[in-house]
Amino acid sequence: MRVAITGSTGLVGSAVVPVLAESGYDVVRLLRRAPAPGEKAIRWDPERGVIDAAELEGLDAVIHLAGENVGSGRWTAARKAAIRDSRVNGTRFLCDALAGLARPPKTLVCASAIGYYGDRGEEVLTEESPPGAGFLPGVCREWEAASAAAARKGIRVVAMRIGMVLSPKGGALPRMLPLFRAGLGGVIGNGRQYVSWVALDDLVGIVLHALRCEDLRGPVNAVAPRPVTNREFTEALGKALSRPTPLPVPAFALRLAVGDEMADALLLASAWVVPKRLLDTGYAFRFPELPAALFLLLAKGGTP
Repeated sequence: MRVAITGSTGLVGSAVVPVLAESGYDVVRLLRRAPAPGEKAIRWDPERGVIDAAELEGLDAVIHLAGENVGSGRWTAARKAAIRDSRVNGTRFLCDALAGLARPPKTLVCASAIGYYGDRGEEVLTEESPPGAGFLPGVCREWEAASAAAARKGIRVVAMRIGMVLSPKGGALPRMLPLFRAGLGGVIGNGRQYVSWVALDDLVGIVLHALRCEDLRGPVNAVAPRPVTNREFTEALGKALSRPTPLPVPAFALRLAVGDEMADALLLASAWVVPKRLLDTGYAFRFPELPAALFLLLAKGGTP
């Protein structure tokens, strides 16, 4: 199969590409720069409306992972616009291009996020659950809707609603490790908010499962089957590092540090998300339980 991928240099994309290649896929990267001579790549720039559509003809599948990191900076109006535009406009531009092909791909696996559900307390959330309210749910609704042109063309679209990705190589975990190693880690807020997480190795496996499983279509919760509370997460990470976790971080301090909206949406929100469609279609998680996942991930190289 010939597969194109956006976001190939990000945390998830850089892990997906070599696994695809090892699995026998012919991988073509969509890059914002001009490809080097001999490089298997296609230039695209959604902000400028640039893409070589002819190079997309005859692809078997596309994996779309590109998008601004929601946690890399304070949510100013400009930052929020960049987050939304990178997801919504980029996805719409790509899907419009795919829909215009004479030989479109059969499958599009597109990133989304469990931010779709918003802050839901102890409500158990499946793919059938309605969206929440606020900035992130609004972005996720528009993000998923932006693939409509591809679906109308008959392309099987899978929207992976990704939880907190755990990897020693990037994402949230390396930001936590220095504090926890110093014995300064602690519960965030009241600690009762649910954290729906997924190990990076499993997320790569979910991408391959979505490519291969023709029964998957529409939203798919890309999270481990055992979400935990923030208190449970804190205790598990402390045990994995053999460090105490005595210092709670009060909600007001987080709001002062990053702003009310960002703190409430990313750090204090609760989302108990279950991967119903993955389990129903037979995906076998390598890391279903957080304590074992943390021990193994940190053993593989937990130095940030």
